[in-house]
Amino acid sequence: MVASQGITAGDLSRGRWIFAFSLVTSLFFTWGFAYGLLDVLNAHFQQIFGISKLQSTLLQLAYFGAYLVFSPFASIFMNRYGYKKGIHIGLGLYSIGAIFFWPSAKFQKYGGFVGSTFVISCGLSTLEVAANSYISVLGSPKYAAARLNFSQGFQGVASFAGPMIASRWFFLGKNATSLDTVQWVYLAVSGLGIVLNVLFCFCDLPEITGDALAKEMHEVGLTNDDQPFWKQYRCIFGWVAQTAYVGAQVGVASFAVNYMVDQNIGISKSHASQLFSYCQITFTVGRFIGVGLLNFIDPALLLTIYGIACSAFSMAVAFSPGVAGIGCLFTLFFFESICYPVIFTLGTKNLGKYTKRGSGLIVMGVGGGAWYPPAQGSLADRNTRLSYVVPFTGYVAMTIYAIGIVIHQTIKGGFRFRTVDEIEQLRDQIVESKSTPSDEDIDEKKRASDVFIENIRA
Repeated sequence: MVASQGITAGDLSRGRWIFAFSLVTSLFFTWGFAYGLLDVLNAHFQQIFGISKLQSTLLQLAYFGAYLVFSPFASIFMNRYGYKKGIHIGLGLYSIGAIFFWPSAKFQKYGGFVGSTFVISCGLSTLEVAANSYISVLGSPKYAAARLNFSQGFQGVASFAGPMIASRWFFLGKNATSLDTVQWVYLAVSGLGIVLNVLFCFCDLPEITGDALAKEMHEVGLTNDDQPFWKQYRCIFGWVAQTAYVGAQVGVASFAVNYMVDQNIGISKSHASQLFSYCQITFTVGRFIGVGLLNFIDPALLLTIYGIACSAFSMAVAFSPGVAGIGCLFTLFFFESICYPVIFTLGTKNLGKYTKRGSGLIVMGVGGGAWYPPAQGSLADRNTRLSYVVPFTGYVAMTIYAIGIVIHQTIKGGFRFRTVDEIEQLRDQIVESKSTPSDEDIDEKKRASDVFIENIRA
């Protein structure tokens, strides 16, 4: 069975577009909640199981390693069977993994938590390939980055809800040395996945295929996808940038609670978890502000500015003591906000028939979160504050990618400050060229006129 030829966003009525956009956006809440809980569990398990900061990063290794392993299979599956079936598979794995947190908590097996996290993440990687790609192509490429930032803003809402729940239920009273509340929270997470899966069974989700997108591109003369996939350099280097960025972001978040406690200014783990939820709120606010900016400013240019800011403030976090360091940490979360969705949309732009394959590759870049935290954790066991030098390297790699695209765009068609829709521009140029007579047409008409005049004289 192969996915149908499909449609493009331009074929949808306004009502169908709003319905499809809203339903797929709801998926972003699911992995935002799981991710928000993950970073808090890191610190909680250090206390429960008596493990080091480095050992606690096995959770990150399982969570983000699953993206590295499973994303390619998810993209192949959806390329063959479509987005909707991919979403069902993703939500199913998400629910199964969450259910297995129950026996892991009951028998207090850290290895069980690591395994369950891997299964959850296999589901989330499938959902990310589907949802990120679908939102990106569900409308004009001009506003793809803004649309994806808006949808991922709801991931941010869930991300700070996780730490807020944890600060109330994981670290206070007897819960500080117990896993009882963990099993109940993840049972609710599993229920959320099941409810969403049932809702998607009854929805008519329009299928947008690579063939339909390729046809739209070829009609205006864009033939990027004529080259083999390994020559889609914007996508290939986008994967590198995404790997580096996500690794840096995960490293920053993984040790945020430890960082604030280790500043020695009287912050408890419960208070630090609450402050971490405020960091996520800052991140979410930054993402919605980014939606407004990306409606006007070229995404590659804005990513360059934000990348430079991330690089600077990650170093400030590493070398600023006390309250100043925590203030720099909040600022860093703000400038991280737009990076993931913008890298995704830049890397998958105008891929045509390779759209789903490219989406799988960019999402596979989330696997960077598997190896940055262990690298940072080995330093954090000695000095948590100085370990924030490690994320700096990821932000620099991301910034180089953004600068490279800005330079390429400038060489190709001039410097861009405003965001543009290349397909719409080319379509307008074709219409204009058809309505404006060429020199050859003018010469032909002149010759015909001269012949007509000669005939009259004769």
